[in-house]
Amino acid sequence: MRCVASALRGAVRQAERGCSEIGFEEISLSELERRGRSVSLLQQPPGFSAASRRLIMDPGTKRVAGIIARVALLLSSSFGTTGEVSTPEALCQCATVRQGGAVTLPRLEEKEGSRKGGKSKESDGEKRDEGGAVTLPRLEEKEGSRKGGKSKESDGEKRDEEAEKEEVEKDDREDSKFEGKGALRFTEPQEYWVSARLHCVIFFFFSALLWLTEVCDSALVSNLPPSSFRSSSQLSSSHAPGFAKLNRREGAGGWSPLTSDKYQWLEVDLGERTKITALATQGRYGSSDWLTSYLLMFSDTGHNWKQYRQEDSIGSFPGNSNADSVVQYKLQQPAIARFLRLIPLDWNPSGRIGLRLETYGCPYTSDVVSFDGRGSSLVYRFSPRLRRTSREVVSLKFKTLRNSGTLAHAEGEGGLSLTLDLERGKLLLLLRQGGSSSSEPRRLASLGSLLDDRHWHHVALERGSAHLNLTVDKHTERVQIPAEFSHWDIKQLSVGAAQSLDAQKPVVSKRNFHGCLENLLYNGLNLIERAKHNDHQVILMGNVTFSCAEPVSVAVTFPGPQSFLQLPGAATSASGGVSVRFQFRTWNKAGLLLTFDLPQQGGVVWLYLSEARLRLHIHKAGRAMLELITGSALNDGQWHSVDLTSGRGRLTIALDKEEGGVAHASPSFPVTVGNQLFFGGCPAEDDSKKCRNPFDIFQGCVRLITVDDQPVDLILVQQRLLGNYSHLQIDMCGIIDRCSPSRCEHGGRCSQTWTVFHCNCSDSGYSGATCHSSVYEQSCEAYKHNGNASGHFYIDVDGSGPVKPQLVYCNMTEENTWMVIQHNNTELTRVRPSPGVSQQLVHFDYSTEEEQLLAITSQSQHCEQELSYHCRKSRLLNTPEGSPLSWWLGGPGPGRLQTYWGGAQPGSRQCACGLQGDCVDPQHYCNCDADRMEWAEDSGLLTHKESLPVRSLVLGDIRRPGSEAAYRVGPLRCHGDKNFWNAAFFDKETSYLHFPTFHGELSADISFLFKTTASSGVFLENLGIKDFIRIELSSSTQVLFSFDVGNGPLEVRVGSSVPLDDNRWHRVRAERNVKEASLRLDELPAATQEAPAEGHVHLQLNSQLFIGGTASRQKGFRGCIRSLQLNGVTLDLEERAKITPGVRPGCPGHCSSYGSLCQNQGRCVERVNGFHCDCGLSAYTGVFCHTEVSAIFKSGMSVSYTFKEPYELIRNSSALPSSIYSDMTLRGENVSLSFRTNQSPALLLYVSSYYREYLALLINKHDELEVRYKLDSSREAEVLRSRIRSLANGQLHTVTVRRLTDSVSVQVNQNAREDFNLTSDGEFNAIKSLVLGSVHDSDELDPDLARLASLGFTGCLSVVHFNSIRPLKAALLHPDTSPVVVTGPLVQSNCGSSASANPHAAENTHHLSDQSGSVGSGQPLVNAIRTDSALIGGVIAVVIFVIVAGLAITARFLYRRKETYRNQDVKGVKREESPDFPFSNQTDSQNVSCENRKEYFI
Repeated sequence: MRCVASALRGAVRQAERGCSEIGFEEISLSELERRGRSVSLLQQPPGFSAASRRLIMDPGTKRVAGIIARVALLLSSSFGTTGEVSTPEALCQCATVRQGGAVTLPRLEEKEGSRKGGKSKESDGEKRDEGGAVTLPRLEEKEGSRKGGKSKESDGEKRDEEAEKEEVEKDDREDSKFEGKGALRFTEPQEYWVSARLHCVIFFFFSALLWLTEVCDSALVSNLPPSSFRSSSQLSSSHAPGFAKLNRREGAGGWSPLTSDKYQWLEVDLGERTKITALATQGRYGSSDWLTSYLLMFSDTGHNWKQYRQEDSIGSFPGNSNADSVVQYKLQQPAIARFLRLIPLDWNPSGRIGLRLETYGCPYTSDVVSFDGRGSSLVYRFSPRLRRTSREVVSLKFKTLRNSGTLAHAEGEGGLSLTLDLERGKLLLLLRQGGSSSSEPRRLASLGSLLDDRHWHHVALERGSAHLNLTVDKHTERVQIPAEFSHWDIKQLSVGAAQSLDAQKPVVSKRNFHGCLENLLYNGLNLIERAKHNDHQVILMGNVTFSCAEPVSVAVTFPGPQSFLQLPGAATSASGGVSVRFQFRTWNKAGLLLTFDLPQQGGVVWLYLSEARLRLHIHKAGRAMLELITGSALNDGQWHSVDLTSGRGRLTIALDKEEGGVAHASPSFPVTVGNQLFFGGCPAEDDSKKCRNPFDIFQGCVRLITVDDQPVDLILVQQRLLGNYSHLQIDMCGIIDRCSPSRCEHGGRCSQTWTVFHCNCSDSGYSGATCHSSVYEQSCEAYKHNGNASGHFYIDVDGSGPVKPQLVYCNMTEENTWMVIQHNNTELTRVRPSPGVSQQLVHFDYSTEEEQLLAITSQSQHCEQELSYHCRKSRLLNTPEGSPLSWWLGGPGPGRLQTYWGGAQPGSRQCACGLQGDCVDPQHYCNCDADRMEWAEDSGLLTHKESLPVRSLVLGDIRRPGSEAAYRVGPLRCHGDKNFWNAAFFDKETSYLHFPTFHGELSADISFLFKTTASSGVFLENLGIKDFIRIELSSSTQVLFSFDVGNGPLEVRVGSSVPLDDNRWHRVRAERNVKEASLRLDELPAATQEAPAEGHVHLQLNSQLFIGGTASRQKGFRGCIRSLQLNGVTLDLEERAKITPGVRPGCPGHCSSYGSLCQNQGRCVERVNGFHCDCGLSAYTGVFCHTEVSAIFKSGMSVSYTFKEPYELIRNSSALPSSIYSDMTLRGENVSLSFRTNQSPALLLYVSSYYREYLALLINKHDELEVRYKLDSSREAEVLRSRIRSLANGQLHTVTVRRLTDSVSVQVNQNAREDFNLTSDGEFNAIKSLVLGSVHDSDELDPDLARLASLGFTGCLSVVHFNSIRPLKAALLHPDTSPVVVTGPLVQSNCGSSASANPHAAENTHHLSDQSGSVGSGQPLVNAIRTDSALIGGVIAVVIFVIVAGLAITARFLYRRKETYRNQDVKGVKREESPDFPFSNQTDSQNVSCENRKEYFI
């Protein structure tokens, strides 16, 4: 009932749509009488008010309409249906109201044979005109509707007024019962109206209802005569094909061939083209003979058969399991054909081939027209009075004999036209302007392939309000309508050839269509039928016939490695040479086409494809005697003709009638054909060695074979009356274009062979067999948790979805991971008003596309963008009561108008100072609105995501004398990936979440992370009637991905060497497409399983999607699932978990998985969404505590770190972390640092005490490392020397010194550790300070150490670590909160990084000039303003720099002297409050390598 209700409602909608499209509307009778003539209801009368329309009908019509409306609306409202159904083309023509008020309805054609001559009976008062239209009686107006007079009786029929009134009131009472119940209520107005629309609706409704109830399942075979059946052979006369009728027992009870092999077939002639919807098979009665599988072929002519395929991939149909049961198969797409042929594939192994069959369908009617390709055409010229509709549809079927030609051409005013062109078997939609052949057409769409196969193909072109839909067979491409078509009306439609609207202009097409058209419709109007009836709007040009005759061309298909065709050689020709011609088409680059022996020379000729080129090879006695090459790209699937001729000492190969190339040779020997010619390959059992094939086998089609100008009858070959063959498909070309439509996604390039297709995913950003899965992460957050540092990354916000990858900057130096998206001007820019313009409009173009920006902002937890305005006597927003002087547009698309400024709230019309109450003028809400002569600033962050990003800026108060201003719109910055951390915890095996059905019919990818302590459980499951998809943890070390698309279950497994129930996050990525299924676990290699070559490909699911469990509530998953994405769409597990028992939103405990990312003693800190590395105890900094903290030291510079004084230990006042203060007496040290220097001797580190004890690390004059301990003030210092030399060579070295009481170990770089023993007591008492660089208080030092300490250190120090103290990090990053004293200009550098050790290595630092400078209260530093002088100066500076650098390098090369350690200029380092290092506020702020080593280079 639900389906019936939906159909009825759809029928009503279609009826109304059909009437509106042909222009029905209501016309007042009085209006018609006033005009005094017949009026077509195509146009609305002048002055007619749409609001005044009212329905009026006689009681009979009213009652029928009420019943229809009630049934349709009550059914649809009861069952809640909203679907629509398709209906047949409208046959209704315009109704007219003739003078006198009669309504003329369209003529209803009677079926043939419905009456035998004579006239049909007319109802009372009804008249039928000569054309067959029904004229209803005039509806009289009520008394009082006109002045004076009595009501006239229509056509002599008298009605009692009171009875009529009584009947009307009765109808009204019946109508009132349905009020409020979804039914229509018709009321009698005071003035009669004639509703032609209503009559049309009723007509359309009943037509659609009849169409809906039409069932196309009539038996087609049972009543056919025996002459309609043919077969390859028959076992006996009682096994003839005429007995192959379902459930019949005549003869031997069915058809059986003489030999049971795969070359047999049964053919049925239905007498005319018929619509076939189903097929049923049965074995031979009372026998062991039946088919288990078969192929189904269709044809219109009995030749050129076409194989019917399910889902475009499955060629075989399932047969029977016994002789009596009936197996019926309903065709997914009905077939239109006259002939059908059934080819057995497999049969009962204990019997023979035996068959009875029946086909089901219904008659098929069509109008056909054919064109000869010499300019013949059909032209339809539109009537200027016809009202155009918002939806126009042109549909047709075509069959072509030529692979190129103009199919249809629609032209409007100004020569603007749309053309459907066949080009090499593809259909192109072209847009032309000007209509002449000289104008180059613009291609809007390309669809279809191999359309020159001489089979019918359906084409529809639909024009909507904003788009064009081009459909070819089952595939549709949607095209956005170009701007030129916004007001374009078709004036002329021509098919078969492009006829210009202007007779003076030439025809725009180069080639015309040669073939047949069927059912050519424009908005349901049958143009071929109109042409048959000589309609004046339809013009036929040239040789046009209303039939479809086509030449018989028998092709043969070579499908596999055992295929060959053997033909007898020709008799000796008069010229004594060779003449062989044929055509072929293939997708393969290589394969043998033809081979034959040279009888006189004892050689062999091979004609073959290699690298898609045609080659001729003549071999004799193991050596090549002749070789010819011609053509290229012959594996394009097109028909190519080959003409091989020899005679009179000349051998020629012509390709495509010499258009594709020709090759000649003059052999010294005659080239003649032996007894046999072999096409495509050689027989496997050829013991005589008459045929040898050293090349690849040929897979493709061949046709039109002629030998010595005599055509070869391949039907005789099929009947075994001529030649021999094996594994061929004769009388058909089975080529399939697997790249049309392309299964390669995201711009992957499709290529194919005869059996498979391949996708080239290079440069697409996607991977897999069909380029489905993205190779990039979906956010900066995901890159961070892969262990990446800051830099530029491609992100794909929707994974395998349609949004393209984009390049963004990921800033991972802060606690939050920021995604930075630049635009064309992020710098502080001075406002320079243009003459005569009162406002300045600035647009910002972002580096990402619109859909990418929307996805980023919606996916991120927080987004912000800086907006600042620097002003002097330039107002910004004025006051909240007045009109704003400046504003900005932000948000999706072009943006919405915003009148608030950075730091304020949306809609507030304020700046940040107005919100905080600290504006320079309390009467205004912005600093700039004070309108002062001093420089002021209004800046802040925009954080309302719905208003981001800023699209454009309008600045208004810039023209007054003395006004100056500058603006800055920073990059868009977002952090927090809501999808990446979306998680749910399943605490029971019976708990689960359910979501709507997963739709991944052809491509499906699933990715998620899980952690668990259970050894098994189902992560995900979705079921269909037979199909399913499931991912589960099958054991503690294995993940299983299984699914079924109708070919049986397919499983993909990945095993892990480590347990998966370790309560750590593991990542699973599964993908299934038409080619293969793959499964990846963590970073292990992917496991794949190929899909069957011929099988079902559509995954059809219909139940709910279960997460963490199954529909049976068994084998559920216990643990956490996070970031679950299906085809790039993230499922919101947290929201669903909030309302589901047994499931909790979120999942803590990330350090167990990501803690290893925190390096160099960094500590992992748990967060709700993710983790954070605390680098407080590390000498390193950065997001993972992996960035070296380094500094350049020059002579005289020092860093002094002061430990606690003795009396402070008693106070116990230490409130700061141990990384700043430590105990005073040590029994051991752990010292490490890295350095780079050319200075020797040099003091690296010095630690002193209050008792004249010390520890010193230095490089002596022999470039060796010395460690000096003086732990007893009364004794001399003990010197420990390392054996490692050449430490002052400018290279980076790392030193580690560890002491425990009197045992000391020293390690330099990766060399072996050296152990030493001290003679002192092993206590370092009352330590005072640690000094890096020059020691200024050197009175207590030994004389030689004092001289060294006064020199200081020149070079680079990095990651200095003394027990829990990081003095260099404290001095650089926390100078205000640490007990350090810095002498000299200490600057941070990357000199301690391994990259800077190589002078030729590129510095991998990602920097963005996202800020242009710090702007104070004075005049702004507008260093981002680009002027001509700045540009010229920059060019001059670059030239000077290049010259100086060249001189310096030359001098270095010539002298080859050892350079002293020098510092390069560094632009400055910002001291930060956090241990991480954010973007600098200085333009191009970036730490560069600050040293040069002893090196020689040019």
